[in-house]
Amino acid sequence: MSAKAHPVDGDENPAREGGELPIKSSPHRHKVGIPPKQNMFSDFMYTFKETFFHDDPLRHFKDQSKSKKFVLGVQSVFPVFDWGRNYNFKKFRGDLIAGLTIASLCIPQDIGYAKLANLDPKYGLYSSFVPPLVYACMGSSRDIAIGPVAVVSLLLGTLLRAEVDPNTNPDEYLRLAFTATFFAGVTEAALGFFRLGFLIDFLSHAAVVGFMGGAAITIALQQLKGFLGIKKFTKKTDIIAVLDSVFSSAHHGWNWQTILIAASFLTFLLTAKLIGKKSKKLFWIPAIAPLLSVIISTFFVFITRADKQGVQIVKHLDKGINPSSFDQIYFSGPFLAKGVRIGVVAGMVALTEAVAIGRTFAAMKDYQIDGNKEMVALGVMNVVGSMSSCYVATGSFSRSAVNFMAGCQTAVSNIIMSIVVLLTLLFLTPLFKYTPNAILAAIIINAVIPLIDIQAAVLIFKVDKLDFIACMGAFFGVIFVSVEIGLLIAVSISFAKILLQVTRPRTAVLGNIPRTSVYRNIQQYPEATMVPGVLTIRVDSAIYFSNSNYVRERIQRWLLEEEEKVKAASLPRIQFLIIEMSPVTDIDTSGIHALEDLYKSLQKRDIQLILANPGPLVIGKLHLSHFADMLGNDNIYLTVADAVEACCSKLSDEV
Repeated sequence: MSAKAHPVDGDENPAREGGELPIKSSPHRHKVGIPPKQNMFSDFMYTFKETFFHDDPLRHFKDQSKSKKFVLGVQSVFPVFDWGRNYNFKKFRGDLIAGLTIASLCIPQDIGYAKLANLDPKYGLYSSFVPPLVYACMGSSRDIAIGPVAVVSLLLGTLLRAEVDPNTNPDEYLRLAFTATFFAGVTEAALGFFRLGFLIDFLSHAAVVGFMGGAAITIALQQLKGFLGIKKFTKKTDIIAVLDSVFSSAHHGWNWQTILIAASFLTFLLTAKLIGKKSKKLFWIPAIAPLLSVIISTFFVFITRADKQGVQIVKHLDKGINPSSFDQIYFSGPFLAKGVRIGVVAGMVALTEAVAIGRTFAAMKDYQIDGNKEMVALGVMNVVGSMSSCYVATGSFSRSAVNFMAGCQTAVSNIIMSIVVLLTLLFLTPLFKYTPNAILAAIIINAVIPLIDIQAAVLIFKVDKLDFIACMGAFFGVIFVSVEIGLLIAVSISFAKILLQVTRPRTAVLGNIPRTSVYRNIQQYPEATMVPGVLTIRVDSAIYFSNSNYVRERIQRWLLEEEEKVKAASLPRIQFLIIEMSPVTDIDTSGIHALEDLYKSLQKRDIQLILANPGPLVIGKLHLSHFADMLGNDNIYLTVADAVEACCSKLSDEV
């Protein structure tokens, strides 16, 4: 008869049922090997290397001459000297088309995103000129398009406005923005240089999906000011305050001409996006649609002078390239700490988005990017940007997608985009004077809609309910409270999930697959049978101080529940408890003490504890602590099958 499955792995005790004894293993049993002892320094260096240098970044330098090492070192810091050697006209043609295409998309977006950060529109254009040039020299992604992005712009604007009012103190606000950008770059570069990039992985995919979705809705709601032509608008970002501000001004604050412009061009942008989705060959239509919208709407406002009818316009936009801003960065004073705090938060979010985008497109083209090098490149890019009147720039998903579909070959597409932005700054900025704010609102709404990933949220709900809680926590935190609170909730829930998984590891009862010597979880394999007199349990985690008591108590509860079922069914009592140790990758002193306590408790009940297949690290520590001697080396087996066979032999001898 087969053992019954329980609904949740490790939550309920299956009914114990006897069955035929499993197939015997080979009479030649192998003993569990004990790894050779390593000195403390060697052990530490191995752990250090696997933690921070798991990708062996210096492998290319081995057995190379000094001159070759120097060249490799330069190429490592500036990948442009590596891929640039094989650059040709065919690649340039693809990069030229891609660069011109993303430039047409970035110019109107940059103007709008700067407004999200409560900055003059020119700073958005500045941030798409210098940073892409730096990234093109130092970045390793071929597809990522650099510039301001909606989420980071909103986050930066929200955090800065909480410290300085941009309307009453515009100079201090701008200086704090440059300071935050500088320290955002320092944070990103430091994480890459010290190889701490794994820290951004603590923000789970589910939390990022929720945070991005909430931020997209918040950004879209913020655009109602420009979409409806409202002059007095709330400074808060939560949905209740925004909607209250919108409806309270409905009778006297809305402008019908503005609404007509915004609604018409938003419909045009959405239609263009739909056309681009239906045919990949028409990717250029949604790419040039924003710039085309700006040109048409600006011309329309100019010839009709709709600005005199209440339609709000961009007004004056300074000509000229980025001025130096090094002397405006706070390196002392009360704003220094504020700039560091805002910069760290903005830098981490920008880094998370950029690395995710880079990895996505690298996987699609089947090439590798070095995450730590990317972080250094992004960091240096923002440090240089902060000194040249830029605010935080990062990888833009919408522009990177267009860059990818346009056939970009290398980071030269970023250089092409940067040159177009340069020409715009030098010659074309006066033409944006009559650009209506309504069109910028429509462009931003159109750009952030893809950030609301409903399909991903549904999949998260189906796969992992705890992940879904993290997703929804971040989502509702952003839209009902603020962007920074939503981010805090996302990080907190992600950490809570990690702690929960570490402190409450899974355990499972194993049974024998009929006519084999294989033992598997009886929930997954209902046909698996349990051997009379033997209970086999698998622990699916390392055993540390944080979970050692839980593991011991959970094993004892499995045993108690099983004994009750055995007694009720008048089956032989349990005399052997086998713990399958192969998933236990490590154990500390608390874990060893937990096994000692379990062993002593079982001894009092005349039940023998047996271990099966402990790993090298675990068996080494069990011997060093003398627990292996306490248990007896003859009670440590290479496989569960060997352990069960030995137990069955002892049970047969008793009979």
